[in-house]
Amino acid sequence: MTRLANPKQTAILWQPTLAQTNATQLAAYQRWLDTTYGLRFDSYAALWQWSVDDIERFWQTIWDFFDMQAEGSRDPVLATHAMPGAVWYPNARLNYAEHIFRNATDARPALIARSEDAGTREVSWAQLRRDTGALAAKMRQQGVVAGDRVASYLPNRAETVIAFLACASIGAIWSSCATDMGATVVLDRLRQIEPKLILVTDSYSYNGKQHDRAGVVDDLLRELPSVKTVVHVPGPLAPGKQFAWRDCISWVEAVAADAELTFDRLPFSHPLWIVYSSGTTGMPKAMVHGHGGIVLTHLKALGLQHDLQPGDRMLFLGGTGWIVWNLQIGALLTGTSIVLYDGNPAWPNQEAIWRFMDEHKVTSFGCGAAFLINAMKDGLKPHDFAPLKSLRAIYSTGSPLPNEAYDWVYASVKPDLWLASISGGTDIASGFVACAPTLPVRAGEIQCAELGVAAYAFNDAGQPVIDEVGELVITQPMPSMPLYFWNDEGGKRYKESYFETFDGLWRHGDWIRFTPSGSAVIYGRSDSTINRFGIRMGTAEIYRVVEEVPEVRDSLVVDLEYLGRESYMPLFVVLKPGHVLDSALKERIAKEIRTRASARHVPNEVFEVSEIPRTLTGKKMEVPVRKLLLGMARDKVASSDAMANPASLDFFVALAAKLNAPTPAKD
Repeated sequence: MTRLANPKQTAILWQPTLAQTNATQLAAYQRWLDTTYGLRFDSYAALWQWSVDDIERFWQTIWDFFDMQAEGSRDPVLATHAMPGAVWYPNARLNYAEHIFRNATDARPALIARSEDAGTREVSWAQLRRDTGALAAKMRQQGVVAGDRVASYLPNRAETVIAFLACASIGAIWSSCATDMGATVVLDRLRQIEPKLILVTDSYSYNGKQHDRAGVVDDLLRELPSVKTVVHVPGPLAPGKQFAWRDCISWVEAVAADAELTFDRLPFSHPLWIVYSSGTTGMPKAMVHGHGGIVLTHLKALGLQHDLQPGDRMLFLGGTGWIVWNLQIGALLTGTSIVLYDGNPAWPNQEAIWRFMDEHKVTSFGCGAAFLINAMKDGLKPHDFAPLKSLRAIYSTGSPLPNEAYDWVYASVKPDLWLASISGGTDIASGFVACAPTLPVRAGEIQCAELGVAAYAFNDAGQPVIDEVGELVITQPMPSMPLYFWNDEGGKRYKESYFETFDGLWRHGDWIRFTPSGSAVIYGRSDSTINRFGIRMGTAEIYRVVEEVPEVRDSLVVDLEYLGRESYMPLFVVLKPGHVLDSALKERIAKEIRTRASARHVPNEVFEVSEIPRTLTGKKMEVPVRKLLLGMARDKVASSDAMANPASLDFFVALAAKLNAPTPAKD
């Protein structure tokens, strides 16, 4: 475990006024606890401690405060407490989509959808309900029933939201991949779950360019025999073209017939969606979350921690393959209107997203930390051209936000603003440590652990520590923990992913430090899954693409983002005899990664090495190489006796010396 000098707590950058505090949902919840149960807490820390000490009562109060709609018995709250295997509300039945549509109103739109090729349009609650009901009926006509999988290969459009809600209303299981993912990465996900119906687009616009995806769809359908129905949502390149996809119906046809929207109430733990997070080896993990767990958790997280209320407008930048898309849809549970932004936020210029937020009165803006960092480095000053009078909160996630980015937001965006750094994961579709509208903001710190989340920093001895860097560990079950991984016989991968390090406790794989005041600082991943610019991808997915390049024999990739360092992702390749790593080959490798895996994971540099370091059992030594390149001593990262090829580390030792050499002082 890495030990770090503990910096002093930074100065407060923002603090809510008493009036602002009293107007929050969190304050209303605390008043309700007092009047209903006589539970009074003099601080957020005290409230949090109660929420993790008495988790069953806490989650029942969330159910009651938000008036969840269900049938059957609410008892017991937690039938099985063990991790993994906790069983929540086994006798209750509900539906996610029903909870969305109980917020329907004529007073405000449900969706505000912007795309580069089609401008901006508002979707009323009435229109959303009408189209969702029509599509749900069409799905049923096509034989889709509860438990069937429905896959999406669509951009961040209104049609995608409609499709998800239709799917949820009948109990089919949703799964989404972003359109900038190549066929290899998409198939690694969808082959596992065997979808019965898939929604696809032929093209999308990004950065002012139109991207043809018809060929990718061809590849997907050729390799997914389980698909019985294809729903085609036309993209900008569709006019005048014909697509010979089997069993294909157009979007217009799919929503043509009016049909009443109904909701099938399902067991609390009936699967809602399958989302993906990758380890360092093997296929992406297909994680299953339940209707009830997501409704309960998102009401708590978005209602209390993020303070979303009816009349708010939330925009969260992120594609349909990132869990923040799912989280943003959850904002509809609170009566918030959601703003879908399909395209490059910096197109046609860097001012575009800020002007858009100002024009459409966005109140809450979420983004990857890299977005704010890049705006800062580019010297952008949004307050010079966009007053952002409605904007009251910015949520930053994906990676730690450096102190200077906090300063930039308050100096260049808006001085009276709640800037909240949040950290959670695809794994729970929510936050572990996040925000609270009643707490102060300090540069470099996450405000708090979320209510109901028993989050601690554990040292190597398995003991919780304060003001010391340790592993992020969750000691109590949470409703949105995965029910299971799809096709994970005996729960083997699920257990290996979280529960092997500390028996019966969830180890998330982040380095974290909790301050004495309860705030937190994240220091990066303690495993080798690459979280680059907010998009997590397993190294195995990159290797699968790189090592199909004919000249490449072997490869290894690491990301050196750590303690405020920028992301620097070098790729190391072993070439087959007779080949040279020239600029043409480097570009071809980058192109393969960009088109077949992810544009976010193109390496900064490509190096040729003679061997990839491996353990005696043949595993690539990603974590030791990463630690070595970050400056840790060779004898601390790996034992030669445990390596199949100890001499292979020599190259990385030399490279580490160059990377970590002090910068010469300027005269």
